[in-house]
Amino acid sequence: MRETVRRAYEVCPVEVSIAVLGGSWKMTIVKNLLDGPVRYGALGRLVGPVTPRVLTRQLRELESDGIVERTSYPEVPPRVEYSLTTQGKALEPFVNSLNEWGKQYAAEVLLPALQDLRSVS
Repeated sequence: MRETVRRAYEVCPVEVSIAVLGGSWKMTIVKNLLDGPVRYGALGRLVGPVTPRVLTRQLRELESDGIVERTSYPEVPPRVEYSLTTQGKALEPFVNSLNEWGKQYAAEVLLPALQDLRSVS
């Protein structure tokens, strides 16, 4: 268990959730693993403009926290796949709710604000 998660446990369950899932790209990683195992390169393309260093760090943290499982196949060239653990799969309703909220927020707040900025220019 990462020290950050252990300290969050001393505060409250919400802090545990933030400690495990907060951070760059973690929820997007989880969202893109909901449909099944994905290879590292494909996951990077699905997630978006994430650097390999950041993607690797976030995957390691998610693996350490029991959300993601890394499977390495002894092939040439080596093949590595990432998938969700049982704990990771349990996040599906939460991820779907956040995804819907994000769509609604974008439609009601972000897009109108962008249109206002364009009309001023």
